[in-house]
Amino acid sequence: MSNNKQHTPVMLPEVLQAMQPANGGIYVDGTFGAGGYSRALLESASCTVYAIDRDPNVAVTAEKLAKAFPGRFFWLMGNFSDMVDLLDKHGIKYVNGIVLDIGVSSMQIDNPDRGFSFRSNGPLDMRMSQSGESAYDIVNKASEEELADILYHYGEERKARQIARAIVNTRIEAPIESTQELAGIVRRIVRSGDGIDPSTRTFQALRIVVNDELEELTRALSAAEHLLTDGGRLVVVTFHSLEDRIVKQFLQSRSGETRGGSRHLPQIGATHKATAVHLPAFFLKKRKPVLPGSSEIRSNPRARSAKLRVAIRTRGKI
Repeated sequence: MSNNKQHTPVMLPEVLQAMQPANGGIYVDGTFGAGGYSRALLESASCTVYAIDRDPNVAVTAEKLAKAFPGRFFWLMGNFSDMVDLLDKHGIKYVNGIVLDIGVSSMQIDNPDRGFSFRSNGPLDMRMSQSGESAYDIVNKASEEELADILYHYGEERKARQIARAIVNTRIEAPIESTQELAGIVRRIVRSGDGIDPSTRTFQALRIVVNDELEELTRALSAAEHLLTDGGRLVVVTFHSLEDRIVKQFLQSRSGETRGGSRHLPQIGATHKATAVHLPAFFLKKRKPVLPGSSEIRSNPRARSAKLRVAIRTRGKI
């Protein structure tokens, strides 16, 4: 029971209200994690849930959920950007709803051995899939210019160049191996008066690059558009401005609400102008995101930066 309380998913009532799960429906939890959204969907209606996660550590949780909901829950190991192919292998062509909780899960943050958090000491890892290039590799091998670009573009860190220079100077003597060592380097340069740890943006930037998170999100949004049936719902919870900007621009473009186009999605905006007779792919009930309530923020500080956006699939062509 304590584990479930610890990993209560962010904005769960709002997600369920936006999704409106129905009996007989097929839903995708693209970011399974501790399984909070999947369980809530399964308990809300006699539906089927296909959960996706690239972290092999979620297998134990997934197996328990499969036993609790036999024939209604299936875990697919892989990236949520590959959801079309993953579901196709199970004979699923269309679904009624997709929920995505973007970012690192509580299970990963709370485990020091995964190297996601600056609050406890652990190896510089940050790999969700536990394979490929790690944060250690980037911190100790990337050039000063590359590090500065990563911290500035993906962490929106104003002192990116100073931090990059300090990292390079430190690793000359010995590799930077732990989360606490990296956090200490950043804290000597960045001062924060807003209660947020100075190393937050640096860790965010490294995590995003290690896991290719922004590209994954972009590909996943397009995949969701292909999978959702008419009236199907896309519900996305983001935790920082870079993620939310991608979701916002995609949904505006695919709902025909793009004004002046987006430099990130030029071909989509151009297509809608040229084919105005076609229905847009999504309908947006609200243009602004749904925000967490004050009581949730008090009980779960992780929710403070969360934004929920919901879109309804139309019969519009892709």
